[in-house]
Amino acid sequence: MTAPAREPLDVLHRIFGYDAFRGSQAEIIEHVCAGGDALVLMPTGGGKSLCYQIPALVRDGVGVVVSPLIALMQDQVDALQAVGVRAGFLNSTQLPDERRAAEAAFLAGEIDLLYLAPERLRVPSTMNLLGRGRIALFAIDEAHCVAQWGHDFRPDYLALSELHERWPDVPRIALTATATEATHTEIAQRLDLRPGGRARHFVASFDRPNIQYRIVPKDRPRQQLLDFLRAEHPGDAGIVYCLSRNSVEQTAEFLVGQGIAALPYHAGLDAGTRAANQARFLREDGLVMVATIAFGMGIDKPDVRFVAHLDLPKSVEGYYQETGRAGRDGLPSTAWLAYGLADVVQQRKMIDDSDGDLAHRRRLAQHLDAMLALCETVECRRVQLLNYFGERGTQPCGNCDTCLTPPEAWDGTVPAQKVLSTVWRLDKERGQKFGAGQIVDILLGKRTPKVEQFRHDELSVFGIGAELSEGEWRGVVRQLTARGLLAVVGTYQTFAMTDAGRVAMRGEQPVMLRRDPERTTRRTRTAKAAPADLPAGAAPVFERLRAWRGAAAKEQGVPAYVIFHDATLREIATRVPGSLAELGTVSGVGENKLAKYGEQVLAALADTGG
Repeated sequence: MTAPAREPLDVLHRIFGYDAFRGSQAEIIEHVCAGGDALVLMPTGGGKSLCYQIPALVRDGVGVVVSPLIALMQDQVDALQAVGVRAGFLNSTQLPDERRAAEAAFLAGEIDLLYLAPERLRVPSTMNLLGRGRIALFAIDEAHCVAQWGHDFRPDYLALSELHERWPDVPRIALTATATEATHTEIAQRLDLRPGGRARHFVASFDRPNIQYRIVPKDRPRQQLLDFLRAEHPGDAGIVYCLSRNSVEQTAEFLVGQGIAALPYHAGLDAGTRAANQARFLREDGLVMVATIAFGMGIDKPDVRFVAHLDLPKSVEGYYQETGRAGRDGLPSTAWLAYGLADVVQQRKMIDDSDGDLAHRRRLAQHLDAMLALCETVECRRVQLLNYFGERGTQPCGNCDTCLTPPEAWDGTVPAQKVLSTVWRLDKERGQKFGAGQIVDILLGKRTPKVEQFRHDELSVFGIGAELSEGEWRGVVRQLTARGLLAVVGTYQTFAMTDAGRVAMRGEQPVMLRRDPERTTRRTRTAKAAPADLPAGAAPVFERLRAWRGAAAKEQGVPAYVIFHDATLREIATRVPGSLAELGTVSGVGENKLAKYGEQVLAALADTGG
């Protein structure tokens, strides 16, 4: 291992404009600069990219970054070039002349970082190219893509172990923002980055304290979403995730019809439309992207103020990865999910209908069970989320819905027995299976045409559930299904009792249930003061700076955050520096940005009277 030629802290300050490293960044960077391998698990917004960008600038040669994010490589390169880093990329979107220019720059050592899509490594000419250049390090971004049981497996990632075989002396750093202990182990095995020797593992806390986690009972979800956006995030950029393409289209149209600037994104759109919508979302302020999970990985937009889910994610890993796209700048943001009985039924049915063997379906069910447990908990959601990723002993956060408006845990043994008994009697006495609506109507004693058609008013359980409302009974059915006491069966998604349900029906174990608090939109948000509130008089200065930034970004054809993050503009608006020297002390203002934008920022401040 050779000593670095330049000091990482000096690079951090001069180029990126920051005075100090965060968390384990310094230790990781020192280790890689000295030639060591590293596996880094760090949350979105934790500063993973600096962990390979700075070693690439410190070490001799070119840092080669393997990333699946072809559609975002140009933006990644633009962001680096904005701070004075020489960067380029190779992927299938380039014209031949562009590719040859990038290859020549690599061979001449005229770039510091070269981004590659993983499939390029299967092309012999790419491997030959790398063999002719001087490589400072290999960075494997989004390393969870190598895990076949993870939430975003990419087959091309399985070949990345060949890098170590061909270049055994070149340090490698693999990074991901999400990994359970099992995924962590699989990444280390597949990339030959087991701890010991020159490979070290760095696992940061997965806590994102600036994100407020909220899960609400689903009831007219699009209207709930609209109420949430209008009350808490008017004019903010955000992402809304839906399960189906049709739902994406309808939700985007609904929001536009309500005066909210929204765009759709899903795999059914043509590539040109997807690219144009993604570019608008990255470059314009205040847009809402309504999307399937095909959208989002690697999105570096720092000022996404909310991520909303209108359908239940399939796993906690997927949920964490998706919600982590909010608040990358560290400012207060919201993760909002509408969740109901239909979500549980739908996801259970999708698992039953999925391809693969019993082990595969069992693994999918385990992922779903963990997600359902997060939805149904009466404890701090953040504590449960962190426990899932192996972080124990954390204290309640005070900034999630269950902390701010605690739900009630109540003994639901008798109501559970009534539901289970109804399902049992329909099956055993009549040979019938029905969905939740019919079960609830029977319990409430409703003489609907369907009840009378099947003579369900003659059942002994008819009308025995007057103590709960229709919504409360649906909540009981949802929770029994989430816990596996009821199973979803058949094409029509009807209910059957499980072995665990029979135990509960006989009263052999208590059934504790969650009672959701009264639904509000504003109360949880205002229960904790937003630390991002600007001092009196700074807000108009900040808006003027945002307007200047937007115009400059449009002129240059780059996302606004490439020029300055909101957090940097907030600090400028608060401090109102009067000189270039003073502006240069603001976090996020490095030498290159100071030279390029400093006079423009001071002029914008002068226009506001600052």
